[in-house]
Amino acid sequence: MAGAADSPAARNLERREKHHEADVVVVGAGVFGCAIAFSLANQGRSVILLERRMHEPDRIVGELLQPGGVEALRKLGLGHCLEDIDAIPCYGYHVLFRGEEISFAYPPLKVDGGVVVGAGSKEVANGHTKPLPRPEGRSFHHGRLIMQLRRACMAHPNISVFETEVTATIKGQHSDAVLGVQTRTKDPATGTKTPDCFFGQLTIIADGYASTFRKELLGTTPIVRSKFYALELIDCPFPPANHGHVVIDDQCLALLYQIGTHETRALIDVPIDHPGASPAAGGVRGYITNFVVPSLPPHVQPSVYAALADGKIPRSMPNSWLPSQKQTRHPGVILLGDAHNMRHPLTGGGMTVAFNDALLLSSLLDPSRVPSLADHAAVHRAMASFHWRRKELTSIINVLAQALYSLFAADDWQLRALQRGCFRYFQRGWTDEPVALLGGLLRRPLTLAYHFFSVAFLAIWLSILDVCGRGNGLGVLMLPVALVQSVMILWKACVVFLPVFGTELR
Repeated sequence: MAGAADSPAARNLERREKHHEADVVVVGAGVFGCAIAFSLANQGRSVILLERRMHEPDRIVGELLQPGGVEALRKLGLGHCLEDIDAIPCYGYHVLFRGEEISFAYPPLKVDGGVVVGAGSKEVANGHTKPLPRPEGRSFHHGRLIMQLRRACMAHPNISVFETEVTATIKGQHSDAVLGVQTRTKDPATGTKTPDCFFGQLTIIADGYASTFRKELLGTTPIVRSKFYALELIDCPFPPANHGHVVIDDQCLALLYQIGTHETRALIDVPIDHPGASPAAGGVRGYITNFVVPSLPPHVQPSVYAALADGKIPRSMPNSWLPSQKQTRHPGVILLGDAHNMRHPLTGGGMTVAFNDALLLSSLLDPSRVPSLADHAAVHRAMASFHWRRKELTSIINVLAQALYSLFAADDWQLRALQRGCFRYFQRGWTDEPVALLGGLLRRPLTLAYHFFSVAFLAIWLSILDVCGRGNGLGVLMLPVALVQSVMILWKACVVFLPVFGTELR
């Protein structure tokens, strides 16, 4: 017994519980915070995980996990967290575009995990034909997944979880190195908050989209162009099942996906200061009634009206764009998760980025590479590598989210031309690589550029056909007009894609 009490694990537990000291202090027990805490603890690190509120969160985004995120979660050893939460499998997307529709699935994977593009559903190996496994995403109530992740952390012998509010970082007297964090811990009996401190060789802050530490550590501010307003539809039929549904129409962009046996989430994009959502026009409820409901299939509309029957303004979340920053300036602390990098949630890529970031960072901080997290130079080298290596995935998901939002929420004729080109591109069956990119399965940023500009040139071709074949008898005489419009469409495509793509290359 004495030996067990004197073991390294027992001493680390005493340090965490009694002295509030660990190898790593993680601030925020959300998606990224739990993932990185669990992964580092699996490497033998002693971890303190801090969370302001340990009750189940009730958020309206972070409910769709792409197949690439599911795979990363399994590699982190947390795949079981998707079980027993009524999670719904997701096999692809269904797009409704101005009365037309198309559905497409995530492409199958080879036995070795590679993506099969433009191939059949079987693979020949060692003379035998085998069915190719289909990638599977999952959708669920966000809070249920978070509580599963937290339970996994609380059960880990190398993690101690504390419910406390982090207020500031702690720096040394003779250097700028962060030594830990100051907190305020609420006494459950009296309700009073008392000051507390937690110390670690490395502090990882993942305090979410409304981070209080972003300005101090990164000096950046998210860009918000719109908000998602959320409805929860009960027993809403929307075939095909097990797909994410994207509805695009004049002044309507909505995303719907099933998050439970009986619940379907509807996220409705409302641009900031849109006149159709002004108080005079009936506010957000008026916008949904006037613009969104008529664009939905008739069998979906009753569920939307039922969700609006309470008379309340639907809950909302800002749709933020926040490019990532290299973090090699502040010794002893790094800021990650949504506090560090965000993209429009239209494509459901946020959690896929978070889990893959946790997987990559933990490998770069492995004790075989960085024996001591107090070695700030070694941690900064790992973070420099992290900044560039994550881009093979995150640049794709970030650019896709911003570019598709610009197209799907088109507010001028050039964007509407690109929007139509995108849908016609899908109709021609050129979906395998794009949906593999979207699902976090294919990590080739240049492939994304190829498909985006292929869409642009298809949009240009369709525009030329429209202008020169309108039946006005002018025909080829309209070609100069068509060429001018073509240049304008190509220019708009460059404006949409290249600045965001260029940002991701920095």
